[in-house]
Amino acid sequence: MQLSLCMIVKNEEQTLAQCLRSVQGLVDEIVVLDTGSSDRTPDIAQKFGAKVYTFEWCNDFAKARNESLKYVRTDWVLVLDADEVLVPEIVPSLKQAIQHDRFLLINLLRQEVGAAQSPYSQVSRLFRRHPNLCFSRPYHALVDDSVARIMSKEPQWQVGYLPNVAILHEGYQRGAIAQKDKFTQAQTAMEGFFSTHPNDPYVCSKLGALYVETGSWHRGIELLEQGLKRSGLNAQILYELHYHLGIAYSRLQQLQKAIAHYQAAIGLSIYPLLKLGAYNNLGNLKQATGDLNGAKLAYEIALQIDPKFAVGYYNLGMTLKAMGLLNEAIIKYQQAISLNPKYAEAYQNLGVVLLKLGKLNDSLAAFKQSIALHEVQNPVEANRLRQGLAEMGFAV
Repeated sequence: MQLSLCMIVKNEEQTLAQCLRSVQGLVDEIVVLDTGSSDRTPDIAQKFGAKVYTFEWCNDFAKARNESLKYVRTDWVLVLDADEVLVPEIVPSLKQAIQHDRFLLINLLRQEVGAAQSPYSQVSRLFRRHPNLCFSRPYHALVDDSVARIMSKEPQWQVGYLPNVAILHEGYQRGAIAQKDKFTQAQTAMEGFFSTHPNDPYVCSKLGALYVETGSWHRGIELLEQGLKRSGLNAQILYELHYHLGIAYSRLQQLQKAIAHYQAAIGLSIYPLLKLGAYNNLGNLKQATGDLNGAKLAYEIALQIDPKFAVGYYNLGMTLKAMGLLNEAIIKYQQAISLNPKYAEAYQNLGVVLLKLGKLNDSLAAFKQSIALHEVQNPVEANRLRQGLAEMGFAV
Protein backbone atom coordinates (compact mmCIF):
# COMPACT_ATOMS: atom_id res chain seq x y z
CA MET A 1 0.00 0.00 0.00
CA GLN A 2 1.27 3.45 -0.91
CA LEU A 3 0.95 6.39 1.47
CA SER A 4 0.76 10.15 0.94
CA LEU A 5 1.45 12.94 3.38
CA CYS A 6 -1.22 15.59 2.86
CA MET A 7 -0.88 19.08 4.37
CA ILE A 8 -2.33 22.57 4.27
CA VAL A 9 0.15 25.32 5.14
CA LYS A 10 0.63 29.06 5.43
CA ASN A 11 3.86 30.77 6.52
CA GLU A 12 5.35 27.68 8.14
CA GLU A 13 9.03 28.15 7.27
CA GLN A 14 10.09 27.78 10.92
CA THR A 15 8.66 24.26 11.41
CA LEU A 16 7.90 22.74 8.01
CA ALA A 17 11.31 21.16 7.35
CA GLN A 18 11.25 19.33 10.67
CA CYS A 19 7.79 17.97 9.89
CA LEU A 20 8.71 16.79 6.39
CA ARG A 21 11.96 15.29 7.62
CA SER A 22 10.01 13.10 10.04
CA VAL A 23 8.18 11.27 7.21
CA GLN A 24 11.14 10.74 4.89
CA GLY A 25 11.39 7.09 3.90
CA LEU A 26 7.78 6.44 4.92
CA VAL A 27 5.55 8.31 2.47
CA ASP A 28 5.50 7.81 -1.29
CA GLU A 29 4.11 11.26 -2.05
CA ILE A 30 3.87 14.65 -0.35
CA VAL A 31 0.95 16.92 -1.22
CA VAL A 32 1.14 20.47 0.17
CA LEU A 33 -1.68 22.97 -0.30
CA ASP A 34 -0.45 26.50 0.36
CA THR A 35 -3.15 28.96 1.44
CA GLY A 36 -1.23 32.19 0.94
CA SER A 37 2.31 32.03 2.31
CA SER A 38 4.47 35.12 2.11
CA ASP A 39 7.62 33.38 3.36
CA ARG A 40 9.75 30.46 2.10
CA THR A 41 7.20 27.76 2.91
CA PRO A 42 6.55 26.65 -0.73
CA ASP A 43 10.29 26.52 -1.50
CA ILE A 44 10.99 24.37 1.57
CA ALA A 45 8.20 21.98 0.62
CA GLN A 46 9.54 21.63 -2.93
CA LYS A 47 13.04 20.87 -1.63
CA PHE A 48 11.54 17.82 0.07
CA GLY A 49 9.96 16.70 -3.20
CA ALA A 50 6.45 17.90 -2.38
CA LYS A 51 3.83 18.69 -4.99
CA VAL A 52 2.78 22.20 -4.02
CA TYR A 53 -0.61 23.63 -4.94
CA THR A 54 -2.26 26.94 -4.03
CA PHE A 55 -5.67 27.66 -2.55
CA GLU A 56 -7.30 30.95 -1.62
CA TRP A 57 -8.03 30.85 2.10
CA CYS A 58 -11.76 31.00 2.94
CA ASN A 59 -11.74 30.62 6.75
CA ASP A 60 -12.76 26.98 6.43
CA PHE A 61 -10.23 24.27 7.27
CA ALA A 62 -12.49 21.48 5.99
CA LYS A 63 -12.75 23.04 2.52
CA ALA A 64 -8.99 23.49 2.36
CA ARG A 65 -8.27 19.95 3.51
CA ASN A 66 -10.78 18.51 1.05
CA GLU A 67 -9.13 20.51 -1.73
CA SER A 68 -5.77 18.99 -0.78
CA LEU A 69 -7.23 15.47 -0.95
CA LYS A 70 -8.09 16.02 -4.63
CA TYR A 71 -4.38 15.84 -5.47
CA VAL A 72 -3.63 12.58 -3.61
CA ARG A 73 -2.88 9.56 -5.80
CA THR A 74 -2.04 6.86 -3.26
CA ASP A 75 -4.11 4.29 -1.36
CA TRP A 76 -3.66 5.87 2.07
CA VAL A 77 -3.42 9.41 3.43
CA LEU A 78 -1.52 10.71 6.47
CA VAL A 79 -2.43 14.25 7.52
CA LEU A 80 0.00 16.37 9.53
CA ASP A 81 0.25 20.05 10.35
CA ALA A 82 3.56 21.85 10.00
CA ASP A 83 3.98 22.10 13.79
CA GLU A 84 3.75 18.32 14.13
CA VAL A 85 6.26 15.54 13.61
CA LEU A 86 5.81 11.81 13.25
CA VAL A 87 7.48 9.76 15.98
CA PRO A 88 10.07 7.42 14.37
CA GLU A 89 9.17 4.49 16.64
CA ILE A 90 5.61 4.40 15.27
CA VAL A 91 6.67 3.76 11.66
CA PRO A 92 6.78 -0.10 11.76
CA SER A 93 3.31 -0.43 13.31
CA LEU A 94 1.94 2.26 10.99
CA LYS A 95 3.24 0.40 7.94
CA GLN A 96 1.70 -2.81 9.23
CA ALA A 97 -1.66 -1.18 9.98
CA ILE A 98 -2.21 0.17 6.47
CA GLN A 99 -1.81 -3.35 5.09
CA HIS A 100 -5.02 -4.35 6.90
CA ASP A 101 -7.70 -4.78 4.24
CA ARG A 102 -10.61 -3.77 6.49
CA PHE A 103 -9.34 -0.55 8.03
CA LEU A 104 -10.93 2.62 6.69
CA LEU A 105 -9.52 4.87 9.40
CA ILE A 106 -6.69 4.45 11.91
CA ASN A 107 -6.75 6.80 14.89
CA LEU A 108 -3.40 8.10 16.12
CA LEU A 109 -2.27 9.30 19.53
CA ARG A 110 -0.85 12.81 19.58
CA GLN A 111 1.23 14.24 22.39
CA GLU A 112 0.72 17.94 23.07
CA VAL A 113 4.23 19.15 23.86
CA GLY A 114 4.13 21.79 26.57
CA ALA A 115 0.35 21.68 26.94
CA ALA A 116 -0.93 23.30 30.12
CA GLN A 117 -3.63 20.68 30.51
CA SER A 118 -4.19 17.25 28.95
CA PRO A 119 -0.97 16.11 27.25
CA TYR A 120 -2.52 13.53 24.90
CA SER A 121 -5.28 13.52 22.33
CA GLN A 122 -6.62 11.11 19.74
CA VAL A 123 -6.69 12.31 16.12
CA SER A 124 -8.20 10.76 13.00
CA ARG A 125 -5.30 11.50 10.67
CA LEU A 126 -4.55 8.22 8.88
CA PHE A 127 -7.19 6.94 6.49
CA ARG A 128 -7.83 5.06 3.28
CA ARG A 129 -8.58 7.14 0.18
CA HIS A 130 -12.29 6.64 -0.44
CA PRO A 131 -14.53 8.66 -2.81
CA ASN A 132 -16.96 9.55 -0.01
CA LEU A 133 -14.42 10.25 2.72
CA CYS A 134 -14.01 13.95 3.41
CA PHE A 135 -13.40 16.51 6.13
CA SER A 136 -16.18 18.47 7.82
CA ARG A 137 -16.35 21.47 10.20
CA PRO A 138 -14.57 24.76 9.48
CA TYR A 139 -12.31 24.48 12.55
CA HIS A 140 -11.06 21.26 14.14
CA ALA A 141 -11.82 19.73 10.75
CA LEU A 142 -12.07 15.95 10.91
CA VAL A 143 -13.12 12.99 8.77
CA ASP A 144 -15.10 11.17 11.47
CA ASP A 145 -18.55 12.25 10.25
CA SER A 146 -17.94 10.92 6.76
CA VAL A 147 -16.37 7.74 8.12
CA ALA A 148 -19.53 7.08 10.14
CA ARG A 149 -21.71 7.60 7.06
CA ILE A 150 -19.56 5.30 4.95
CA MET A 151 -19.54 2.53 7.58
CA SER A 152 -23.33 2.68 7.93
CA LYS A 153 -23.62 1.83 4.22
CA GLU A 154 -20.47 -0.33 3.89
CA PRO A 155 -20.30 -2.33 7.15
CA GLN A 156 -17.21 -4.27 6.09
CA TRP A 157 -15.02 -1.34 7.13
CA GLN A 158 -13.42 -1.00 10.56
CA VAL A 159 -11.74 1.78 12.54
CA GLY A 160 -8.37 0.88 14.06
CA TYR A 161 -5.90 2.70 16.26
CA LEU A 162 -2.21 2.63 17.10
CA PRO A 163 -1.72 2.41 20.89
CA ASN A 164 1.56 4.33 21.15
CA VAL A 165 2.22 8.02 20.55
CA ALA A 166 2.48 8.68 16.82
CA ILE A 167 2.56 12.49 16.58
CA LEU A 168 4.29 15.20 18.58
CA HIS A 169 2.50 18.54 18.39
CA GLU A 170 3.90 21.88 19.55
CA GLY A 171 1.07 24.15 18.41
CA TYR A 172 -0.71 24.29 21.78
CA GLN A 173 2.20 25.88 23.60
CA ARG A 174 1.16 29.32 24.78
CA GLY A 175 3.80 31.06 22.69
CA ALA A 176 2.65 29.39 19.50
CA ILE A 177 -1.00 30.13 20.28
CA ALA A 178 -0.27 33.81 20.91
CA GLN A 179 1.94 34.11 17.84
CA LYS A 180 -0.74 32.90 15.46
CA ASP A 181 -3.73 34.29 17.37
CA LYS A 182 -5.23 30.81 17.34
CA PHE A 183 -7.88 31.55 19.96
CA THR A 184 -9.46 34.34 17.91
CA GLN A 185 -9.28 32.35 14.71
CA ALA A 186 -10.84 29.31 16.37
CA GLN A 187 -13.62 31.25 18.09
CA THR A 188 -14.68 33.03 14.90
CA ALA A 189 -14.84 29.80 12.89
CA MET A 190 -16.57 27.72 15.57
CA GLU A 191 -19.15 30.36 16.46
CA GLY A 192 -20.10 30.59 12.80
CA PHE A 193 -20.53 26.82 12.60
CA PHE A 194 -22.42 26.66 15.91
CA SER A 195 -24.94 29.26 14.73
CA THR A 196 -26.16 26.75 12.12
CA HIS A 197 -25.47 23.55 14.14
CA PRO A 198 -26.64 24.37 17.69
CA ASN A 199 -27.27 20.72 18.57
CA ASP A 200 -23.81 19.43 17.64
CA PRO A 201 -22.17 18.01 20.80
CA TYR A 202 -18.68 18.08 19.26
CA VAL A 203 -18.78 21.82 18.67
CA CYS A 204 -20.33 22.28 22.14
CA SER A 205 -17.23 20.53 23.49
CA LYS A 206 -14.66 22.45 21.46
CA LEU A 207 -16.23 25.90 21.63
CA GLY A 208 -17.15 25.45 25.30
CA ALA A 209 -13.56 24.47 26.05
CA LEU A 210 -12.28 27.53 24.21
CA TYR A 211 -14.56 29.81 26.21
CA VAL A 212 -13.25 28.28 29.43
CA GLU A 213 -9.64 28.66 28.30
CA THR A 214 -10.15 32.35 27.48
CA GLY A 215 -11.88 33.12 30.80
CA SER A 216 -15.55 33.09 29.72
CA TRP A 217 -16.26 30.41 32.31
CA HIS A 218 -20.03 30.75 32.66
CA ARG A 219 -20.45 30.89 28.89
CA GLY A 220 -18.30 27.79 28.55
CA ILE A 221 -20.17 25.88 31.25
CA GLU A 222 -23.50 26.63 29.59
CA LEU A 223 -22.28 25.26 26.27
CA LEU A 224 -20.56 22.20 27.76
CA GLU A 225 -23.63 21.27 29.81
CA GLN A 226 -25.75 21.75 26.71
CA GLY A 227 -23.53 19.18 24.99
CA LEU A 228 -24.01 16.69 27.83
CA LYS A 229 -27.77 16.75 27.21
CA ARG A 230 -27.39 15.40 23.69
CA SER A 231 -28.18 11.73 23.13
CA GLY A 232 -25.93 9.19 21.48
CA LEU A 233 -22.66 10.76 22.58
CA ASN A 234 -19.54 8.70 22.00
CA ALA A 235 -17.18 8.18 24.90
CA GLN A 236 -14.50 10.52 23.54
CA ILE A 237 -16.85 13.53 23.22
CA LEU A 238 -18.39 12.72 26.60
CA TYR A 239 -14.92 12.69 28.14
CA GLU A 240 -14.08 16.09 26.65
CA LEU A 241 -17.31 17.61 27.96
CA HIS A 242 -16.74 16.33 31.51
CA TYR A 243 -13.04 17.19 31.43
CA HIS A 244 -13.56 20.82 30.46
CA LEU A 245 -16.43 21.20 32.91
CA GLY A 246 -13.95 20.05 35.55
CA ILE A 247 -11.57 22.83 34.51
CA ALA A 248 -14.34 25.44 34.47
CA TYR A 249 -15.70 24.60 37.91
CA SER A 250 -12.14 24.48 39.28
CA ARG A 251 -11.54 28.04 38.14
CA LEU A 252 -14.80 29.11 39.74
CA GLN A 253 -13.67 27.40 42.98
CA GLN A 254 -16.64 25.03 42.87
CA LEU A 255 -14.33 22.16 43.69
CA GLN A 256 -16.83 19.41 44.47
CA LYS A 257 -18.57 19.94 41.12
CA ALA A 258 -15.18 19.84 39.42
CA ILE A 259 -14.25 16.62 41.21
CA ALA A 260 -17.54 15.01 40.15
CA HIS A 261 -16.89 15.83 36.48
CA TYR A 262 -13.32 14.51 36.58
CA GLN A 263 -14.55 11.30 38.21
CA ALA A 264 -17.17 10.94 35.48
CA ALA A 265 -14.46 11.49 32.85
CA ILE A 266 -12.09 8.83 34.18
CA GLY A 267 -14.94 6.34 34.45
CA LEU A 268 -15.45 6.34 30.68
CA SER A 269 -14.18 3.59 28.41
CA ILE A 270 -11.51 5.39 26.39
CA TYR A 271 -7.81 4.82 25.84
CA PRO A 272 -6.05 5.26 29.22
CA LEU A 273 -3.47 7.81 28.04
CA LEU A 274 -6.31 10.16 27.13
CA LYS A 275 -7.40 10.19 30.78
CA LEU A 276 -4.05 11.42 32.06
CA GLY A 277 -5.11 15.05 32.36
CA ALA A 278 -8.28 14.14 34.27
CA TYR A 279 -6.37 12.01 36.79
CA ASN A 280 -3.77 14.74 37.30
CA ASN A 281 -6.37 17.50 37.73
CA LEU A 282 -8.40 15.27 40.05
CA GLY A 283 -5.28 14.81 42.17
CA ASN A 284 -4.80 18.59 42.33
CA LEU A 285 -8.36 19.06 43.56
CA LYS A 286 -8.11 16.26 46.10
CA GLN A 287 -4.97 17.89 47.44
CA ALA A 288 -6.65 21.31 47.55
CA THR A 289 -9.56 19.91 49.56
CA GLY A 290 -7.26 18.16 52.04
CA ASP A 291 -7.83 14.62 50.77
CA LEU A 292 -4.13 13.75 50.55
CA ASN A 293 -4.70 10.02 50.23
CA GLY A 294 -7.10 10.63 47.35
CA ALA A 295 -4.58 12.92 45.69
CA LYS A 296 -1.79 10.39 46.14
CA LEU A 297 -3.91 7.66 44.53
CA ALA A 298 -4.86 9.85 41.56
CA TYR A 299 -1.24 10.78 40.85
CA GLU A 300 -0.09 7.18 41.22
CA ILE A 301 -2.66 6.01 38.68
CA ALA A 302 -1.57 8.79 36.32
CA LEU A 303 2.04 7.58 36.61
CA GLN A 304 0.99 3.99 36.00
CA ILE A 305 -0.61 5.18 32.77
CA ASP A 306 2.43 7.26 31.76
CA PRO A 307 5.66 6.60 33.69
CA LYS A 308 7.28 9.53 31.84
CA PHE A 309 4.79 12.12 33.13
CA ALA A 310 7.11 14.60 34.88
CA VAL A 311 4.28 16.76 36.24
CA GLY A 312 2.78 13.68 37.88
CA TYR A 313 5.99 12.99 39.81
CA TYR A 314 6.17 16.62 40.90
CA ASN A 315 2.57 16.66 42.09
CA LEU A 316 3.03 13.36 43.88
CA GLY A 317 6.11 14.84 45.54
CA MET A 318 4.05 17.81 46.74
CA THR A 319 1.45 15.47 48.22
CA LEU A 320 4.06 13.34 49.96
CA LYS A 321 5.64 16.51 51.38
CA ALA A 322 2.25 17.57 52.73
CA MET A 323 1.88 14.12 54.30
CA GLY A 324 5.26 14.53 56.03
CA LEU A 325 6.88 11.79 53.93
CA LEU A 326 9.90 13.92 53.08
CA ASN A 327 12.34 11.26 51.86
CA GLU A 328 9.69 9.83 49.56
CA ALA A 329 8.98 13.35 48.29
CA ILE A 330 12.66 13.85 47.44
CA ILE A 331 12.61 10.76 45.24
CA LYS A 332 9.58 12.04 43.31
CA TYR A 333 11.08 15.49 42.78
CA GLN A 334 14.27 13.88 41.52
CA GLN A 335 12.28 11.70 39.11
CA ALA A 336 10.48 14.80 37.81
CA ILE A 337 13.82 16.55 37.29
CA SER A 338 15.33 13.55 35.52
CA LEU A 339 12.46 13.70 33.01
CA ASN A 340 12.47 17.50 32.77
CA PRO A 341 15.87 19.01 33.70
CA LYS A 342 14.41 22.53 33.35
CA TYR A 343 11.73 21.95 35.98
CA ALA A 344 12.33 25.01 38.18
CA GLU A 345 9.47 24.29 40.61
CA ALA A 346 10.74 20.75 41.20
CA TYR A 347 14.20 22.06 42.11
CA GLN A 348 12.61 24.70 44.33
CA ASN A 349 10.52 22.24 46.33
CA LEU A 350 13.38 19.78 46.44
CA GLY A 351 15.35 22.56 48.11
CA VAL A 352 12.55 23.08 50.65
CA VAL A 353 12.43 19.40 51.63
CA LEU A 354 16.22 19.07 51.83
CA LEU A 355 16.31 22.14 54.09
CA LYS A 356 13.67 20.60 56.36
CA LEU A 357 15.88 17.51 56.64
CA GLY A 358 18.92 19.61 57.55
CA LYS A 359 20.79 18.89 54.31
CA LEU A 360 21.90 22.49 53.89
CA ASN A 361 24.47 22.18 51.10
CA ASP A 362 22.21 20.02 48.95
CA SER A 363 19.30 22.33 49.65
CA LEU A 364 21.20 25.46 48.59
CA ALA A 365 22.40 23.71 45.43
CA ALA A 366 18.79 22.88 44.53
CA PHE A 367 17.66 26.46 45.26
CA LYS A 368 20.51 27.83 43.16
CA GLN A 369 19.48 25.67 40.21
CA SER A 370 15.85 26.70 40.67
CA ILE A 371 16.75 30.41 40.67
CA ALA A 372 18.83 29.99 37.51
CA LEU A 373 15.91 28.34 35.72
CA HIS A 374 13.40 30.87 37.05
CA GLU A 375 15.61 33.70 35.76
CA VAL A 376 14.79 32.47 32.25
CA GLN A 377 11.22 31.28 32.81
CA ASN A 378 9.87 33.61 35.51
CA PRO A 379 12.25 36.37 36.71
CA VAL A 380 9.74 37.63 39.30
CA GLU A 381 9.72 34.23 41.01
CA ALA A 382 13.52 34.07 40.82
CA ASN A 383 13.77 37.39 42.65
CA ARG A 384 11.15 36.37 45.23
CA LEU A 385 12.98 33.12 45.96
CA ARG A 386 16.35 34.88 46.21
CA GLN A 387 14.93 37.46 48.63
CA GLY A 388 13.29 34.76 50.74
CA LEU A 389 16.56 32.90 51.09
CA ALA A 390 18.39 36.14 51.94
CA GLU A 391 15.90 36.82 54.73
CA MET A 392 16.75 33.38 56.12
CA GLY A 393 20.45 34.27 56.03
CA PHE A 394 21.36 32.36 52.88
CA ALA A 395 23.14 34.00 49.94
CA VAL A 396 22.44 32.18 46.68
